[in-house]
Amino acid sequence: MCGINGIISNTIKDEDLLRKNLAEMNQLIFHRGPDEDGFYIDASESSSVAMAMRRLSIIDLSTGKQPMYTDNNQIGIVFNGEIYNYRVLKQQLENDGVTFNTTSDTEVILKLYEQKGIEAFKELDGMFAFSIHDKTKNKVFIARDFFGEKPLYYTKTKTDFVYASELKSLINYLPHKPNISKEGLNLYFRLTYIPSPYSIYEDILKLPSNHYIDFDLSTDNFTIHEIEKQKPIEKREISFEDAKKEVYNKVVKSVESRSIADVSLGTFLSGGVDSSVVTHCLAEISNERIETFSIGFEKKAYDETDKSQVVAKLVNSNHHEFIVKENDFRDGIDDILLNFDEPFADSSALPTYLVSKHASDYVKVALTGDGGDEIFGGYNKYYMGELNNKYTSIVPKGLHKQILKSSTGLLNTKDDNRGKRFKLNRLLKAFNYDGNQYWNIISLAFTDQEKAQLLKSDSLIEDTFAEFKEKYNQQNPKNLTDFRMVDKYVSLEGDMLVKVDRTSMLCSLECRAPFLNKAIWDLTNSLPENYLMKGWNKKHILKEAFADKFGPGFLDKSKQGFGVPVGDWLRASLRPELESFIDPKFLDSQGIFNTDFIIKLVKNHISGKEDNSLRVWSFYAFQKWYLNTYLMLNK
Repeated sequence: MCGINGIISNTIKDEDLLRKNLAEMNQLIFHRGPDEDGFYIDASESSSVAMAMRRLSIIDLSTGKQPMYTDNNQIGIVFNGEIYNYRVLKQQLENDGVTFNTTSDTEVILKLYEQKGIEAFKELDGMFAFSIHDKTKNKVFIARDFFGEKPLYYTKTKTDFVYASELKSLINYLPHKPNISKEGLNLYFRLTYIPSPYSIYEDILKLPSNHYIDFDLSTDNFTIHEIEKQKPIEKREISFEDAKKEVYNKVVKSVESRSIADVSLGTFLSGGVDSSVVTHCLAEISNERIETFSIGFEKKAYDETDKSQVVAKLVNSNHHEFIVKENDFRDGIDDILLNFDEPFADSSALPTYLVSKHASDYVKVALTGDGGDEIFGGYNKYYMGELNNKYTSIVPKGLHKQILKSSTGLLNTKDDNRGKRFKLNRLLKAFNYDGNQYWNIISLAFTDQEKAQLLKSDSLIEDTFAEFKEKYNQQNPKNLTDFRMVDKYVSLEGDMLVKVDRTSMLCSLECRAPFLNKAIWDLTNSLPENYLMKGWNKKHILKEAFADKFGPGFLDKSKQGFGVPVGDWLRASLRPELESFIDPKFLDSQGIFNTDFIIKLVKNHISGKEDNSLRVWSFYAFQKWYLNTYLMLNK
């Protein structure tokens, strides 16, 4: 686990200068790999390839140093991540006569590539971003994992192609401040995050998950390709009992593969279905008591430590519980939010950072339940298709507009508790007669109509999701399979995995997600949808597969999201700073927002007239980034 940086130049550059550039880029991501660094520099008459990494040593502590080279020194690699099936792949290679100098997964990628070329990327089960310089082909290949657990940003200038695990390294190398991307801006204020391929900056992009860059050094051009084509989804005829056994076996096997490490490891335990299942599996395969970590909150509406305590007692773990107070964030909120390098308003990043920080005092690796909802159908929003169809078949479009108008005051809440009125309000706004209901329900901040009020016309894109709808063939997602597919490419990659990667790596902690396994993804895609969601019962087959491991009905208990009461904080400790963000002169100087609209939105929230927690928090996080990152560039 680490971070990588790279510079490919079409000009001859001094090797000492390249090393200096790489060292500066590396230093900015020191937290991702505090154990050691490494540099690869190859300068020819027509081009230069410079690659670097920082390493958090997890596997092969003594001989896993990077960069690594093939025996003939014609191919070199720098790698960020973990390959969970590396032992199996290594055995296959050894059976073919390949010899190894280390026990690391990095060398397995290198030797597998040497034997199979880019086809090797399909065989990797893991989380990764790596770059390979192949002198025999005069190319550089840069790849990202199937789900997008590990980040990769890139940009192309007239002379250089630059890539990095975090934006800060890339931005530091560029000579001029990039402009704000209109696409990134609009996606952010719809979703509260920016999914690939966009970033907040023009001409700086994210390599999409399950893709690789083929950079041809002879032409100074690159192309982007899928690693593994999405297979047409075909539902199998399989009994529920047989499917349940497959789910159980694949989840246990995945937890086992993700527990391979030469350092201590534990689990994040929220008490929900996903983290409880992962924790139970790890406890069963471990030879000693495992470490478990949970976060609780002073505000009882957000606190669910009682559930995690039940599981910790059941598996007899060394359980560590931390209660979060508002003051815990006061000193660290800048560090957390600004480490994302672009606006990011998923408030659950705050407790994720805190649990990572506490866990890093005890372990180097933590297993999480991330991905369980997307893989097994666990979100309330997955009811949306059926609800929308029923509602729109009964309620005429004109009447719906009147209901929306009259419900504005009735359903507005004044407190950040995200209860029934909050959820009903979101649901009513999401109902759509043109097939956009799911795109509306995943818009956590502003709808397109609200965004038109928020942003000035020259910053506005009318259909924020147009390109995503076309790219993923999801103009009108209708069923659970469609919804899960949208989530894989948009919210999982752009939000959930970004949150966990940046907050955990800020603490030099590696997080692994056993549910994010291609084999499990393919399995659940092949099952009848009612195996995943049976009526109102979400994650039905996962619960049934592990029901006998827990007390009666435990896995059926309702579970809160991993949220924090930021709406309350914006009215209290964060209020003075928030009010400074709506200074009319400052807003006018930005030229981004419609001043009257945003001032009214914020003031209504502060006064308690209405609860605008998610929208105001997205504005707050954006202004944090704008003032402390964007305006600081080139100063």
